[in-house]
Amino acid sequence: MRRFSLLVACALLAGCGGSKSDLPKEPPPVLSAQCGAEAQGIDAKPFWFRASDKALLNGVAVGEGDTAVNALRGVSLAVDKGELIAVMGPSGSGKSTLMHILAGLDRPTSGEVWIDDTAVSKLGDSQLTKLRRRHIGFVFQFFNLLPMLTAEENIVLPLALAGHKPERAWIDELLAGVGLADRRRHRPSELSGGQQQRVAIARALVSRPSVVFADEPTGNLDSRTSAEILALLREAVSGYGQTTVMVTHEPQAAAIADRIFFLADGEIVRELGCSSAHEVLEAMEEVSRT
Repeated sequence: MRRFSLLVACALLAGCGGSKSDLPKEPPPVLSAQCGAEAQGIDAKPFWFRASDKALLNGVAVGEGDTAVNALRGVSLAVDKGELIAVMGPSGSGKSTLMHILAGLDRPTSGEVWIDDTAVSKLGDSQLTKLRRRHIGFVFQFFNLLPMLTAEENIVLPLALAGHKPERAWIDELLAGVGLADRRRHRPSELSGGQQQRVAIARALVSRPSVVFADEPTGNLDSRTSAEILALLREAVSGYGQTTVMVTHEPQAAAIADRIFFLADGEIVRELGCSSAHEVLEAMEEVSRT
């Protein structure tokens, strides 16, 4: 399986370099705990990018004129190959905006977003569509399955839209991996919420994307089912080297991540390595008090 990395730089601080030729040969270390890509034996070197000084603007702006707000301000992060990161923060902190910017659904006012070696924010609409089909997988809170399709048909839908023929062995492996080998011909109405989310995870993985974005993947599930879904997401990272970015408000979900970023008022205000749910909760409370 191909393993890629993702980097976003939105309105970087002053002193950034100029062109890609000015890049450092080795990026600074971003992971020290023994639970990330390096611990799994995965080549963890990310593509590294530094924006030019013109990125020193007001970050991502939403609205026009007097209604404009700084949804993200000075956000810069790199995600290694085979790494799972979690993004947390209170309502209005910029989590959803960051997810949309990373996935190419919105464009930053300044700065750049890179997936693999592609500058996402410089692509046209048709190019963005092709990039999302090939390089991005999505897992949503409310599953977003097509009700008239079976589980297997929902899973292979991204391949069908891209004009690719599914590999039978790979589809069988995915269905078995998410525990739905005996539910492949069932429609969403015949599946539980947890089973529907398993279909959504397999759909996100089927094209072997560069990165999977999971937006509150357990927000619509009970605690037991949530634990099962989180285990699947972690296994996709550990087993397939699947780079994953997850937005969540649940400490238990964030606890499976290699790194956790906390947003407040459009800025990254804290970062944790591998942490327990209790440690994540304590960090969230501290961020809320600042």
